[in-house]
Amino acid sequence: MLEVIAFLFSGCVFGLAGGFTPGPTTALVVAQTVRFGFLDGVKVAIAPLLTDAPIIILSVLLVGGLARFEPVLGVVTLLGAAFLVYLAVGTFTARGIELNEKAAAPRSITKGILANALNPHPYLFWLVIGAPTLLKARGAYMLAAVLFLVGLYACLVGAKILIAWLVARSRSVLRGRGYVYLNRALGLALGLFALLFVRDGLRFLNVLANT
Repeated sequence: MLEVIAFLFSGCVFGLAGGFTPGPTTALVVAQTVRFGFLDGVKVAIAPLLTDAPIIILSVLLVGGLARFEPVLGVVTLLGAAFLVYLAVGTFTARGIELNEKAAAPRSITKGILANALNPHPYLFWLVIGAPTLLKARGAYMLAAVLFLVGLYACLVGAKILIAWLVARSRSVLRGRGYVYLNRALGLALGLFALLFVRDGLRFLNVLANT
């Protein structure tokens, strides 16, 4: 049960980091909320639920096909560690979200889908982080894989909806200390996961003895 909870926790951390860190989709959430209101921000926030399924399936099939080649999987896992470090640094150093009232347009769902589909981060995340973690979770318990996905997307979408709500109520919150400290905590958590990925990658490469 503890292992299942660990995968749920990792999904929540990845989701919160992706949800709160400034990026194309987050910027669009803010822009649509500023000009058209909270509900249009929500429409952008749910875009990952509409675009990520093909990315997940293809990534899992690709990484799963490489699972028998441990050296290759080791390289993929180390690339995941490097990407986690990149995300950790970006998250830890985030100072706030800029609010630009002119950067907005109608058709929120369409623009949210395009922003997410054309953003390279979901593809990189699922290839080198999400798919290996999901396959590892499924290898332990199917429930662990399900909870990883639930935690990831509940927190990813929930964080962006929260941002839309905060913008609709008080825009200064996204420039305050609380937001900065939250990103620092998430950055440290991502750094810890990067270390775990390094460990797993070295094990696949037989640099470390399996334990």
